Amino acid sequence: MDEAEYDRTRLAQWLAGEARADGITRRDLMRLSASLGVGVAAGAAVATAPAAAAAPAAAGVAAAVDPPILKPLPAELFTVFGTNAETKWEALRDTGYLVPVDRFFVRNHTLTPRIDAGDWRLRLYGTGLRGAPTAERPVEFTYRQLRALPSDTVTAAVECAGNGRSFFASQQGQAASGTAWKLGAIGVARWRGVRLSTVLKRAGLTRGAVDAQPVGLDPDFVSGGVNLGPVRRPLPIEKALHDVLLAYEMNGEPLPPDHGFPVRVVVPNWIGVASIKWLGQLEVSAEPLFSPWNTQFYRLFGPTYPADGELVSRQAVKSAFELPWEATLCAGRQVLRGRSWSGNGRIRRVEVSVDGRTWRPARPIGRGLGTAWQRWEYEWRAAPGAYALRARATDVEGVTQPETVPHNALGYLFGAIVRHPVTVV
Repeated sequence: MDEAEYDRTRLAQWLAGEARADGITRRDLMRLSASLGVGVAAGAAVATAPAAAAAPAAAGVAAAVDPPILKPLPAELFTVFGTNAETKWEALRDTGYLVPVDRFFVRNHTLTPRIDAGDWRLRLYGTGLRGAPTAERPVEFTYRQLRALPSDTVTAAVECAGNGRSFFASQQGQAASGTAWKLGAIGVARWRGVRLSTVLKRAGLTRGAVDAQPVGLDPDFVSGGVNLGPVRRPLPIEKALHDVLLAYEMNGEPLPPDHGFPVRVVVPNWIGVASIKWLGQLEVSAEPLFSPWNTQFYRLFGPTYPADGELVSRQAVKSAFELPWEATLCAGRQVLRGRSWSGNGRIRRVEVSVDGRTWRPARPIGRGLGTAWQRWEYEWRAAPGAYALRARATDVEGVTQPETVPHNALGYLFGAIVRHPVTVV
């Protein structure tokens, strides 16, 4: 599924009076409609309050008395940005294909909740299920019942849409708002859980269902003094039935609290916000849905985009060296290692430049997955001096990392070649 195509279809349906906007003002969606160049239908419906926020989703959630992130964040592994923690790329050297849990990045909109799995319930409701159960009388699954269903395993990356945001300013001289990630807001893990398709069918999915909206159990998100409710973002039913996982294990162990315990959503190849953590509710709707997380946030606003933004969709092609930023290396033989990835699928080739002019092929390490990344290495005879190492990847769709990318105000999808500074002594 292409999320941008989904966005255009849903917005057109809303304009035709066929969709419901959850927590979005009529004025906001009227502004978004400008990109289609059509007027708003008289029957277009806008919810006046975020229904998901009012639903009883918080069963089993402890009071918010903890720090934003619960796991240790040693300085040699992470750069901490308040509620978020970025993995340092040197911490991934020699770790293998999967990122160990102790160094997996953390992206929180608010803070990590403590949830009792014994009290937790997954509540499903909406007009896309038989009998149209309501949020007050939903179809429920306990943690034990969910784990008793047939399981599946997928190796996939989860990546923040703003990964690489700092390079808009440092490389292109164009500031962007948001967490100043370098390239460490990504992690690859082996996720085990239940296919969302299995749960939807057990809950009574109807042929009329068009959207499934997961809702998190983290505290409500407040922006500009407005309570937008819990983090939630709709999925088209085609994607929900295709490859989405409700995961309860990460790298062979139960999900840690910071990564979504007891159950999280994993949406391969889509931006990280779609992979809702601490899943508590799932609205299955026979009418299209919107939320603040695909209208107010996670849109591209800038001079090369439509006046009211373009939906952030698949991640860009990226490459990173497994080296400290501003690393000091010894002269002589060096084996540079790194990883490349793309929201489009597998990486076809990776090239490295150490002089800013010539490009040489890197050697792949193993076979990368289209839902994750490709590891690689490059041998370099390094002479003393200052260098800006560069790596660029080309994916299965033929997309190659460019020298620069169009700016957007919120700093999403930075996919240009990154200049990694090192000194050789």
